[in-house]
Amino acid sequence: MASYGNEPEAAGRRRDGVFAAVVVVLALSSAYVGPSTQQTVSNVLQSTLLRPFIAMQVTVSEARRRAGEVDALTERVDSLTALVVTQGSLVDENRTLRRLLELSERAGPRFVPATVLRPGTPGSQSMFIVDVGSRDGVPVRAAVVGPEGLVGVIQEVRAESSVALDWSHPDFRASAMLADGTTFGIIERRRGRCQEDDRLILSGTAYATNILPGMVVVTSGLGVLPRGIPIGKIDRLLDTEGSWRKSFWIEPMLEPGGATHVLVLTEGSDDDISGLWPDGPLETREESVARERGPGDAMPTFPRDSSRTERDPGGRDGPS
Repeated sequence: MASYGNEPEAAGRRRDGVFAAVVVVLALSSAYVGPSTQQTVSNVLQSTLLRPFIAMQVTVSEARRRAGEVDALTERVDSLTALVVTQGSLVDENRTLRRLLELSERAGPRFVPATVLRPGTPGSQSMFIVDVGSRDGVPVRAAVVGPEGLVGVIQEVRAESSVALDWSHPDFRASAMLADGTTFGIIERRRGRCQEDDRLILSGTAYATNILPGMVVVTSGLGVLPRGIPIGKIDRLLDTEGSWRKSFWIEPMLEPGGATHVLVLTEGSDDDISGLWPDGPLETREESVARERGPGDAMPTFPRDSSRTERDPGGRDGPS
């Protein structure tokens, strides 16, 4: 039986051969024509047969050029972003160091400067290490302060370093009062659903005392801490106990982990150090940064979770 499968293939080979022969003849003949004729033929080919390919090549070249520009702009934006972030952290650190230097000048030799180191190990989130110890005259239960106020309390003293705890530690307690000395209470941590939800409360205050949001709370000097160290501001009422006692949420002057450079109280210090902080309403670190940056540069703030304003972090109902 005759095979028909090879005829189209043979015809295709013949057409390819004829086309190749024509191309070879044209290529050989083009070598013997004049430059003007070659230019004319080239222009005709470029404007007819080669026009789509030339347009595609131009498009591909333009896309490559734009891709290179995008990569270069992306690198510049990344570099500028990293520079802005670095400068922002340096500005904040310089601001803190300037305020700490002013505080150190007012405090004199009663306080020694120290650098804070966070261990970062599990179970030590509420503790930090300072690079001063017994050789610098630091005692156990000494106050650790910063430009905003109380940072923590020394828990363990070594020769050249000390371990301290901040207000988020379960063992933190401090006798406190309003800055005007009218109301006394106890500052302690109220545990939340997670460590980020831990908050300060002022408990044991007299029921009849008029305590308003924004009032400054300082150490009272009745415990191990000296009198007059700012702790925080009254946020809102937490709950009441009968008709004789109230508790309040406290907005701390400094969030845990926010301090990098501090002053540590040494032995023989005075019992009242309220004069170390300027007169008038004190600011939290966030308020200070927002004020110094100005309204146009202030960092965005986010509304507080409504469930957190109606309930305490541990899930217990409390008056708003």
